[in-house]
Amino acid sequence: MSDRKYRQRGYQDDDRDRRAPSSRPAQPDRPPGGPRERPEGPRTPNLMGYREVFRCTRCGNIESTDIGSLSTCHKCGVALHACIHCESFDPGARFECTQTLPARVSPKDARNDCAMFAPRRTVEKETGSTAPTSARKAFDDLFKI
Repeated sequence: MSDRKYRQRGYQDDDRDRRAPSSRPAQPDRPPGGPRERPEGPRTPNLMGYREVFRCTRCGNIESTDIGSLSTCHKCGVALHACIHCESFDPGARFECTQTLPARVSPKDARNDCAMFAPRRTVEKETGSTAPTSARKAFDDLFKI
């Protein structure tokens, strides 16, 4: 029996030098080239599409970008030809507009006839897709790679 208390291997063990170097387990043969040069070809990523949309500032409803001077939101009824829906609207800028204006337009959510109006469009991911044909197909689509 050893004179050591816990029988743990450590730096004082003399059998460390007598052991043969351990060999790694053999790795399976890999095809030549990297993963992009395999015979089946590279995988094509399934990326989401992007789209430009115009949303109502008040309710978030998607509206058409061709806005007339009397257009209103179909959901909440707020005027769409207003400063709050313009791409030049900036609460931190002078007169709350990035364009040079001679006077402040107030209120910002009321209809106006500004000649510099352009609807604020945002780029969003297309997260919606076509409706699956069955519940089983919808379940299988969750686990596609």
